[in-house]
Amino acid sequence: MPIHDWTRVDAELFHAFHHRWIDSICDALNGGVLPSKDYFALPEQRISGPIPDVLTLHQSEGNGVPTNGYSATGLAVATAPPRLQKKHQRKDSGYAAKANRISIRNHRHGKVVAVLEIVSPGNKASSHEFRAFVEKARNLMEEGIHLAVIDLFPPTPRDPDGIHFAIWNDVGVDEEDDLERPVDKPLTVVSYDAGEDSTAYLEYLAVGDALPEAPIFLSPGHYVNLPLEPTYETTWQLFPNVLKPLLSQPT
Repeated sequence: MPIHDWTRVDAELFHAFHHRWIDSICDALNGGVLPSKDYFALPEQRISGPIPDVLTLHQSEGNGVPTNGYSATGLAVATAPPRLQKKHQRKDSGYAAKANRISIRNHRHGKVVAVLEIVSPGNKASSHEFRAFVEKARNLMEEGIHLAVIDLFPPTPRDPDGIHFAIWNDVGVDEEDDLERPVDKPLTVVSYDAGEDSTAYLEYLAVGDALPEAPIFLSPGHYVNLPLEPTYETTWQLFPNVLKPLLSQPT
């Protein structure tokens, strides 16, 4: 299903879609995408800083039962590289050492290993909100928590080069990284492996493109693919029919 132009409607309508999409992604992750019974996803649980959209948690160090052909920790980058088009990597970031000293836990729900964020207009509404979003992304990775960010809105004066550039620049850009965003691809899907050599996998998109198969990492070098396209389509099918023409009709 092609990505819709969400700038054509009020932020409240995207918020309604966003909220249901998050639930759909959680259902898919918990319904067999996550590789073992020890991993589970929850929506909108507070860990530190602003509230993330989806948390992927690991309950214990017990023996998980592999499913869907995955190992107990997911697909390995070494044998099944993520399908997103670009890859940026920083050496010796120190994230692993920091993660050994900072452990964020939910005593009822397990240790957080990954966070999914879907950018909303509110994240870019003010310098304060945008700065909080970028700092949260950096802090999560410094704590060894993997991150995926979906931005279906074009750049603003606060992120003229796109959301990934803002996050990666805050983390510390490798001069060899090609961060130039194609002019005709204003939207972003990016996944961050917060291992010792922090790595970003990203793809730039446009309205009308289909969402790609994007990884979310469960441990350094191991991931599962987020079911973005099928969950987006499911959410669209449940979106109020009276509102669909606002996004479907030609401009």
